[in-house]
Amino acid sequence: MAEDVKRTDSGIEIAPLYSESDLAGWNAAEKLGTPGTAPYTRGVYPTMYRGKLWTMRQYAGFGSAEATNERFKFLLQAGQTGLSCAFDLPTQMGYDSDHPRAEGEVGKVGVAISSLDDMRLLLKDLPLDKVSTSMTINSTASILLLMYELVAEEQGVPASAISGTIQNDILKEYIARGTYVYPPRPSMRLITDIFDYCSKNIPKWNTISISGYHIREAGSTAVQEIAFTLSDAIAYVQAAVDSGLDVDDFAPRLSFFWNGHNNFFEEVAKFRASRRMWHKIMTERFGAKKESSKLLRFHTQTGGSTLTAQQPLNNVVRVAVQSMAAVLGGTQSLHTNGFDEALGLPTEEAARIALRTQQIIGYESGIADTPDPLAGSYFVEKLTDEVERLAWEYIAKIDEMGGAVAAIESGYQMDEIGDSAYAYAKSIDDDERIIVGVNKFGVDDEPEPNVFPIDPSLAVGQIARLKKFKEDRDQAKVAATLDAVREAARGTANVLIPMKEALRAHATLGEVSDALRDVYGTYQPGH
Repeated sequence: MAEDVKRTDSGIEIAPLYSESDLAGWNAAEKLGTPGTAPYTRGVYPTMYRGKLWTMRQYAGFGSAEATNERFKFLLQAGQTGLSCAFDLPTQMGYDSDHPRAEGEVGKVGVAISSLDDMRLLLKDLPLDKVSTSMTINSTASILLLMYELVAEEQGVPASAISGTIQNDILKEYIARGTYVYPPRPSMRLITDIFDYCSKNIPKWNTISISGYHIREAGSTAVQEIAFTLSDAIAYVQAAVDSGLDVDDFAPRLSFFWNGHNNFFEEVAKFRASRRMWHKIMTERFGAKKESSKLLRFHTQTGGSTLTAQQPLNNVVRVAVQSMAAVLGGTQSLHTNGFDEALGLPTEEAARIALRTQQIIGYESGIADTPDPLAGSYFVEKLTDEVERLAWEYIAKIDEMGGAVAAIESGYQMDEIGDSAYAYAKSIDDDERIIVGVNKFGVDDEPEPNVFPIDPSLAVGQIARLKKFKEDRDQAKVAATLDAVREAARGTANVLIPMKEALRAHATLGEVSDALRDVYGTYQPGH
């Protein structure tokens, strides 16, 4: 009887054995180089983790700014080296906590930030000149960044000293996630304004984290994850260049955000291939001169969609496997999911175990002792080449359609992801793919898990604080600054400059978003 065919999650067939013949004609100098040199397959820095481990981040963001601030301090005391903040749905969609559309969602899937007062509480007593903060925010990324800058200035920390990342990747919202506000083209204008503003004012800030994570969470394959994300990145760079920015002025602050899944070797291959592809794109397509413009630096988060509500402690092992793939693939920072996140927000116990997973890999496993230890493996190198080849095919198709924005407007990426998600779900239903504890190795009478409690009184307090914030300000000044935001949005001036003045005058996130909605309108899928 013929042996079963084995395939990766992207459908790449795995041979029963790999040998020297699989790399016939393969040029190590051309394909690999050394760590820290072109084409960066082996890593963006010469010594990688020997000198400094990756930044260990854990997500925090729930309920009120005060509660999230407490979790930040807990994580820093546990040894975390960077903060990562989630925002609730109203904040992501440009609505204040007191807006009718925010009802029932305030503080549910992240922290509620409507005002400068909220941001002050979120960042209270945190060393903003020392800690790097990642904010998972897209449509309202410019507003949250400006609030962060204003609070840092109030604490005596100049904008030039703060560091972090805003996700700010709006194209993947249309493809996979859905927290868009404005149509794609004005959203692209906001992003290029952020590039320009940060290059002049906040030079250490990563202005965008171009995200494959949510594309993968929506059901894409590993190949689609990097292909669609790199196509989005091409669109951002092209838009910035078309707006008159020099590629080397903003490209060094671009960063990427990948998902970590369970198909271990394909994930390692994906990370390695993405670096090589970005080097080629920036060198050949955009003519970047600075080496720092050609480095694909990336954050990894373990796969939320891989976590199971059944036997949740099994997720500790999944997260460890995914984390090791990310480290062997050369990530610059890593977020490990809590084992209970298929059930709710992570409890303190789950957050601590997730962080300890990273620390055990970093300090006990030995895999961080030398850069890219899998380099030269017949299997890994063949798989890296194959992932890259298939990803280039997708990019070529999107180029033929006129680029990522045009492809999004036609629904191409969404259709491709939908097909992949269906095939994946069907393979589980048909028992072709085993998910431990779900369609095999189940148990009866699972104990009730501890689930993170959401306090409904937090939303009441948040709305009361916002009401007082609005009452205590100079209303005429707020109105004038919001008019200036509308005027800049209608013209060509950098819209972040009047937005900062509006926020300084105590305009809220929702009010600034509404000023932009007045000019740009809102995006309606299919119209």
